Amino acid sequence: MRVAVIALGKIGLPLAVQFAGKGHDVVGVDVNPTVVNLVNKGMEPFPGEAFLADLLAAAVRHGRLRATTDYADGVPGSDAVVIVVPLFVHDETWEPDFAWMDAASASLAEHLTPGTLVSYETTLPVGTTRNRWKPMLEKGSGLVEGTDFHLVFSPERVLTGRVFADLRKYPKLVGGIAPEGAKRAVAFYEEVLDFDDRPDLGRANGVWDLGSAEAAEMAKLAETTYRDVNIGLANQFARFAAQHGIDVTQVIEASNSQPYSHIHRPGIAVGGHCIPVYPRLYLWGDPEATVVRAAREMNMSMPQYAVGLLKVAYGNLRSARVVVLGASYRGRVKETAFSGVFPVVTALSAAGAEVSVHDPMYSAAELERLGLIPYQLGEHADAAVLQADHDEYRTLGAADLPGVRVLVDGRDVTDPGRWGGVTRIVIGQAASQL
Repeated sequence: MRVAVIALGKIGLPLAVQFAGKGHDVVGVDVNPTVVNLVNKGMEPFPGEAFLADLLAAAVRHGRLRATTDYADGVPGSDAVVIVVPLFVHDETWEPDFAWMDAASASLAEHLTPGTLVSYETTLPVGTTRNRWKPMLEKGSGLVEGTDFHLVFSPERVLTGRVFADLRKYPKLVGGIAPEGAKRAVAFYEEVLDFDDRPDLGRANGVWDLGSAEAAEMAKLAETTYRDVNIGLANQFARFAAQHGIDVTQVIEASNSQPYSHIHRPGIAVGGHCIPVYPRLYLWGDPEATVVRAAREMNMSMPQYAVGLLKVAYGNLRSARVVVLGASYRGRVKETAFSGVFPVVTALSAAGAEVSVHDPMYSAAELERLGLIPYQLGEHADAAVLQADHDEYRTLGAADLPGVRVLVDGRDVTDPGRWGGVTRIVIGQAASQL
């Protein structure tokens, strides 16, 4: 097959490489000429994705993958077009910003040719594929969906850093505008993907047709919104437990020993491209979902809550040198999308603290480009707030931050034995003087 992948980002590029690795001719379309040039040289444009460097180099070397900035070069004659263009959400209004996707869809429509299967993989509000993309593609191409081309929604369900493993592990969900499109999408994804055996599932792992684009859209929103709501509940439990001298970690462990309880871990922030964003997309279509809204607001309040814990334990933070440990939104991932580092730094600065940031995955220059003041281990610090659960922080101790008096461990990853003489606070636990 000839396959076009639109947007060669952290999901799109591994998808293109996966399709090429199955023996198909793949053209990646991206608006960034730097990305296109690097891909055509067989060089990954971003680090951190397992196996990508070698698989990309092989795909380009074997002539199965190339990249272009020109839709006229990449789209016409394709058997399938997969779109993974980012969708943004406004911070203030929580409304989706379709600008990039609208532009990509308009360019695709201009060059769409008969017989093409179009699959949107970007997470969307329910109804977007049918009510936004179908009329846009029909108007721009002059073609009729269901007759001249076929349109489906098939959400990506992978995490950056382990995309290739996740592609095998999780069922591939598809939902068509019409049955024929769904049938073609099932055949396409069965051809380009491989699946691990999953005896834990009620049906065989593979491509699952959910019956409609709306069902596939909702499935992605439901699985990610569930996690946000669950974490919000865990954070609510943690705040209550701390007020009453209860260790919430023991409570959660005890509760989860019963098979119907699956409480997640509380923490200082919920970051990344998915969990903070997709509940907002759900709320855009279901504004009466009070449970979803309350959980999102709870999770957004946790950075401020963590700083409040520090204020109580330390006292007045004016001119205090406070180190935030971790710029990444989660451990072992070099990514700051919706990272808790930004609201934590803002709250600390508002309290008058002198704030710096340490992260083992970022250089000082990279932290500065993020608008953060870099910190080097061994420099004086009065207090610290752990924001990302990097493995390196499991062996960190008071000796690495000379002068530290209070540590707020927002992820419960530090070793208490290494923080002698320091007031150590873990979210959901009473403060301890070690």
